[in-house]
Amino acid sequence: MLYYPFNRYLRDRFGEKVRRISLNAGFPCPNDEGTRCIYCNEYAFSSFAGGAAPLKEQIELSLQRAKIRSNVKKFIAYFQNGTATNAAPEELKAAYDTIRDHPEIVGLFISTRPDCVDGDKLDLIAGYLGDYDVWIEYGLQTIHGKSLELIKRGHTWEQSRKAVMDTAARGIKAGAHIILGLPGETSRDMVQTAKSVSSLPVSGVKLHVLHVLKNTPLEKMYMSGEVKVLSRGEYIKAACDFLENLREDCVILRLVSDARSEYLVSPEWINDKLSVINDIEKELSSRGTRQGCAAQGAGGAGGGERA
Repeated sequence: MLYYPFNRYLRDRFGEKVRRISLNAGFPCPNDEGTRCIYCNEYAFSSFAGGAAPLKEQIELSLQRAKIRSNVKKFIAYFQNGTATNAAPEELKAAYDTIRDHPEIVGLFISTRPDCVDGDKLDLIAGYLGDYDVWIEYGLQTIHGKSLELIKRGHTWEQSRKAVMDTAARGIKAGAHIILGLPGETSRDMVQTAKSVSSLPVSGVKLHVLHVLKNTPLEKMYMSGEVKVLSRGEYIKAACDFLENLREDCVILRLVSDARSEYLVSPEWINDKLSVINDIEKELSSRGTRQGCAAQGAGGAGGGERA
C-alpha cells in the first residue's frame, strides 16, 4: 500500500463504504472580515454557504441526495463551514445533537481552528465517543510562523501543537489540514511541516494545494504577480515528499483539494482530481517509496487506528 487512504480506514472501521455529508452549523470564523485568511471563500466548496437552512433540514436533504446517488447506508456528519467550535458549549451540544435522530450517521467530524477549543469544549465532544467515530479536523496549514502571518491565520504553531495534544489526550482523533505551496515555502519547508505533524498524535492529514478563489485577498495578490501557485508537477512532487515523511499509520483524509469552477481562479488542474491522485501514486511507485518510508519512529506517536 503506497499510502493509507481514508476510504480504506472507513472500510476497516465500519466494514463497508461510508460517505460524509457536509453541514453548516452557522458558527462563524472568529477572525473578522478584515483579518480573515487570505484564501477563504466558503462558496467555493459548500452547499450550505451563507444563509444556511436549519441543521435538521440540511441533514435530511444531504442524506436523501446521498442515498439517491450511491448505495451507501452509513454516513459521517461533517460540520465543515466556518469554525464549528466557535460557540458556547451548550450551543455546540444543541448543534451536534441533531445527528442523534439519524441512526445511519456513525461519525461526527468537526472542522475548526486550534485557537477555538478549550477543555470544556473538548470534554463535550469527547462525550460523543461512545456512539460515534469522532474527529476534530484542525486548520493547522503549516508549522512556519511567517507563513501563518502571511495568510492571516491568527494562530501560532504552538497553539496548533497544544490543541492536537489536548484532543488526542481525550481519545478524540485529531486531523490536520495542511496547505502545500504557500508563498515563500520551499520543498524543505513543506517536508519540515510533514515531520513536525508526524511527531504529534495526529490521526489523519488532509492535504490542500494553495489555490486562488474569487473575491479573496489572495486573488488580488495573484493577479498582481505577488504570489504564484504550484504547477501540477510541482504539487505531485511536494505531495510525495510530504507522504514519505509522514507516519505510515496516519490516515490520508484527502490528497488534493478542489473547488467549484465558477469560483476557481487558479490552478485549474486541481479539479482533475482523480487524474492527479493517479499521478501521485505513479510518482511514488516510480520512486519506489511509500508513506512513512522516511519518517522517524513511524507508528509511535499515537496516530490513526486501523481497528
